[in-house]
Amino acid sequence: MSYQALYRVWRPKMFEDVVGQAHITKTLQNAIVQEKFSHAYIFSGPRGTGKTSAAKIFAKTINCEQAPVKEPCNECASCRGIQDGSINDIIEMDAASNTSVEDIREIRDRVKYAASSVPYKVYIIDEVHMISTSAFNALLKTLEEPPKHVVFILATTEPHKIPMTVASRCQRFDFKPISNKSIVERMRTVIETEQIAVSDEALETVALAAEGGMRDALSILDQAISYSDDQVELDDVLAVTGGVAQGILTDVVQAMHDEDVQKALSLLDELIQNGKDPARFVYDLIYFLRDLLLYKSAPALENILERAIADDPFKQLTDAVTNDWIQDAIAHLNQCQQEIKWSTSPKVFIEIAILTITKQGSHQETPANASAVDSEAMKQLTGRLEQLEKELTALKASPAAANQQAPAKEPRRPSPGPGRNRYNVPYEKIRSVLDAAERSILKDVQSKWASFLSQLKSTSAPAHATIQDSKPAAASSEALVVQFKYDIHCALFLDNRETVESVLASVIGKKQTIIPIPANDWQELRDDYISKHEQSEPKDDQQQEDPVVTEARKLVGDELLEIYDE
Repeated sequence: MSYQALYRVWRPKMFEDVVGQAHITKTLQNAIVQEKFSHAYIFSGPRGTGKTSAAKIFAKTINCEQAPVKEPCNECASCRGIQDGSINDIIEMDAASNTSVEDIREIRDRVKYAASSVPYKVYIIDEVHMISTSAFNALLKTLEEPPKHVVFILATTEPHKIPMTVASRCQRFDFKPISNKSIVERMRTVIETEQIAVSDEALETVALAAEGGMRDALSILDQAISYSDDQVELDDVLAVTGGVAQGILTDVVQAMHDEDVQKALSLLDELIQNGKDPARFVYDLIYFLRDLLLYKSAPALENILERAIADDPFKQLTDAVTNDWIQDAIAHLNQCQQEIKWSTSPKVFIEIAILTITKQGSHQETPANASAVDSEAMKQLTGRLEQLEKELTALKASPAAANQQAPAKEPRRPSPGPGRNRYNVPYEKIRSVLDAAERSILKDVQSKWASFLSQLKSTSAPAHATIQDSKPAAASSEALVVQFKYDIHCALFLDNRETVESVLASVIGKKQTIIPIPANDWQELRDDYISKHEQSEPKDDQQQEDPVVTEARKLVGDELLEIYDE
């Protein structure tokens, strides 16, 4: 078989070919030229970023017949022999299949012999973190005091697994993920030399899919070339990677923001039917939203976008959405991503996430509306308080007139102001709850109320906003009366009732129907209920209330008063 994969043909042969790692290659070159290179190195970093390639170039450079030089000549016998693997003094070893103490002892025994063909023996141990602890211990002494003609290069993707006793004896170089721009530039060099036609969009998408690895990028490009006909287009790359086109991601986000549930779910169903990986779709969508947020916050950051290209539809979408909406959408999708890891039906969780995100737009307007209505209600209450203060002043000025004729109490039913939501208090239901109410149930709910509000906030911020200033007033085994400030809050709560009751049930351990009531209505209803209840029970001399209790009731009111019999 004469054909070689692109990543093998285009494997770096010189330091300048190692893409995106200038901070490492320059340091190594200077050390080689000054003949101050170390006896042991650790090359760590993600896969496909040039660790073993740099190690092999380092071995060629220190053994080049022109040494000391910054780059290997690749023409002398040493360079050619190391490149084609014919020189046995450069030992490449895969630690994944050579993990035992015996393998390391064999290295330790051979290391004392001088190199036969070149000045330096170089041991390149790939995936070194897979060596056993006992094998690392066997290597310690050799690493600490190796012969002058030996250099160790330990390559790994998981440097934290290397024992500190080993790491402390080596110089460590961290290879970083390669930027998309650098990957695209390298691929342009490849396709121009190989005379392959690839569209710009296809190259950008390959770079995105490679996630910082040059080897992965060339492998994906190789696959796309085999899949395509004459020219590699965007659809060819998406077909081999399982990715989702940016146009579809834009349409999905636009549909969710426009609260078009049907379109959003139809796009998802079409993607799944076409064989796209649900987990990959969520992954791409999260990073697309991340790019949307970054670009919206700072357009100058266009060069660090991970999953998006700043085309016209992308910019238009940026103008349409808000930062809060994007952040909430990312939070819901992140939760969905965690859930589908262990699910056999990922589509269901994605659909739920899309529905939640789509509906959140209408809820986000609620706090502003509530604030406006609250302001109107406060104006009415302020006016009412001023009127009551005037009446109280007049009563104090002429107490005799007040005793002669007490004004008839008018029922408190102010007409709602402009835009105010009407809420009809279900008095009979609440009286039924009071008949079956138990103080122990109410105390249990009150003790868990803060925990319930915290969990509700993490589940649904709009639902939490409607009930955060309320408090439990009475409870039976089946229902809970909750006191709100104004009737507008009661009306807003009803839109989120199902969510609130579900979270409450998970906290207190049983299902309870929540019945909202404005504070003033609750006070009137409660006083009326207590009054009628006391009248229905005949009192004898022994049942008369203690004077101390009566005085305490006057001072603090019934709501804060608790009476214990001794």
